[in-house]
Amino acid sequence: MTWGLFVAWAIHDAEELIAIPRWVAGAHPRLKQRLPAVPDHVWRRLSGSQAHTALAIGLMGGLIAAAAVAGDRTNGRSLFFQAVLTGFGAHAVPYLASAAVTGGYTPGLLTTPTVVVPFSWWAWRELRKAGVEKAEIPTAALAFVPLSIGAAHAVASGALALGRRLRPLRLS
Repeated sequence: MTWGLFVAWAIHDAEELIAIPRWVAGAHPRLKQRLPAVPDHVWRRLSGSQAHTALAIGLMGGLIAAAAVAGDRTNGRSLFFQAVLTGFGAHAVPYLASAAVTGGYTPGLLTTPTVVVPFSWWAWRELRKAGVEKAEIPTAALAFVPLSIGAAHAVASGALALGRRLRPLRLS
């Protein structure tokens, strides 16, 4: 069950990896019209490349894999594993909200109700059946979800920018 967290995440993020670049390009005009208060610099940042999307998703995959390892080693008792499992389930809310705000599909929406929510529910049920007590996860720990996603995007942006700067230095 603990490695199921990584599998569920991989399925969910595969949808995002496939959908994000095309969706952003197609939805940009509609969203700009629907959400006129959003500044132009935000729209420019949202138009990330496939490389940026893949790198950010890969970085998050490292975090999820580390949580799965911690969960496996402790039979689900790890605070880190339980916090990430909680965050994984809770992050369904912004996906559903973004679809409501944008008036349609947003990347990740298909696997949120079909993978994220059912897996999270099932995992907690399995932990309870195995006698694993739920760790006391501070409410503030839920801030780790957007912070870790933001950090993955920031690192991806920095790494790609560095790569562009170093490319001219390569010898042919």
